Amino acid sequence: MTDRTHDLNLIVLDMAGTTVADDGLVERAFEHAAGRLGVEPGSADHAAKLQYVRDTMGESKISVFRHLFGTEELARRANSAFEQAYAELVDGGLVAPLPGARETIEKLRADGRTVVLTTGFARVTQDAILDALGWRDLADLTLCPADAGGRGRPYPDMVLTAFLRTGAVADVRHTVVAGDTVYDVLSGNRAGAGIVAGVLTGAHDRAALTGAGATHVLAGIAELPALLAPLDAEPV
Repeated sequence: MTDRTHDLNLIVLDMAGTTVADDGLVERAFEHAAGRLGVEPGSADHAAKLQYVRDTMGESKISVFRHLFGTEELARRANSAFEQAYAELVDGGLVAPLPGARETIEKLRADGRTVVLTTGFARVTQDAILDALGWRDLADLTLCPADAGGRGRPYPDMVLTAFLRTGAVADVRHTVVAGDTVYDVLSGNRAGAGIVAGVLTGAHDRAALTGAGATHVLAGIAELPALLAPLDAEPV
């Protein structure tokens, strides 16, 4: 170990379930997409597919649809229908920030940290959410799977892309990742982030997050600045 101190200046935050309230929008959009592909509502197939969507919250949506529908053509049709339905829900005013999310991001940036917002959605959906919330200029950078070579979580690609594009830290261990799903946690750990915080405002509970390797678990994203302040002075 060297006698260096933490310089936790790169903060990579998930959106839906972590900084943005989901309130079942993903499930509603999925049900629309499934219907478009002939999955009968109320059927055992529908129930099984919906449960898989719940279990894989945080994963790239196109990856989820590839698993559910088998072929690339069907996956892309499902993903297109999903994105359209989700955008309509966003346009209908059914998206909101989680408590303290905007203030937390503003606080982190005011403290000199670089904040990156990531998502498993396509860019068009991410932009629709950012526009609906008035968040276009809130973070330093926003990333979707396509911005990182096409692979979403649990791959480390978006975290590593944030590291490379921002140049905010010299050591990936000085990166902080926070998210509400095991996929966020796995992505952060696989990227080598020093702090990987699970957040209890979304899809997965404390046991799932700690089981995936979360270094910390927060009740909400508003707790993040207070977590980081004393860690900045600790040796790496």
